[in-house]
Amino acid sequence: MTTTVPTPDATPAAPPAQDEPFRCFGSGDPVYAAYHDEEWGVPVHDEHALYERISLEAFQSGLSWLTILRKREGFRAAFAAFDPEVVATFGEDDVARLLADAGIVRNRAKVDATIANARALLALHDSGRTLDEVLWSHAPTAPRERPRSYADVPARTAESAALAKELKSLGFRFVGPTTAYAAMQACGVVDDHLAGCVVVAG
Repeated sequence: MTTTVPTPDATPAAPPAQDEPFRCFGSGDPVYAAYHDEEWGVPVHDEHALYERISLEAFQSGLSWLTILRKREGFRAAFAAFDPEVVATFGEDDVARLLADAGIVRNRAKVDATIANARALLALHDSGRTLDEVLWSHAPTAPRERPRSYADVPARTAESAALAKELKSLGFRFVGPTTAYAAMQACGVVDDHLAGCVVVAG
């Protein structure tokens, strides 16, 4: 069973200009279009980049993804460019600073989760594993037809549920099956660009 998801943040895309190619989402906003064209669905393996994507997906929960994109540089400044070794050292003074920072989403549970996830990532490295290995071990193996509309794109899958379960067992927070699936899309573990999308055609 699939869930209707008009765009990755459930916000209908603006209609493209007459001479603009078809995009799954992002037409009409240069920040959103650039994210669609250059990042969404592109495989990511760098540990810092993966940590950033998972952190931003957690902050996005319940909000528009475009809101997160517009605050992305603010998030990077606030969280030391998502360097887990730095974020893992954050204490209560840092939490207070973050909750006063209008450049990010000021949500205590999400801030705490981002710090906890940095510590979980370092613990994972200490065990000889990487987030890259964990994430990509849950990539679907069965052939998939490219979706024709967002009615064909699930909000969660068996693989994202398994990923969420493993991440939670490793100490990661704010990584339920839906957030895990969004991270899989963002990191290219799955490619949900619609049939006919300019990225696919290109």
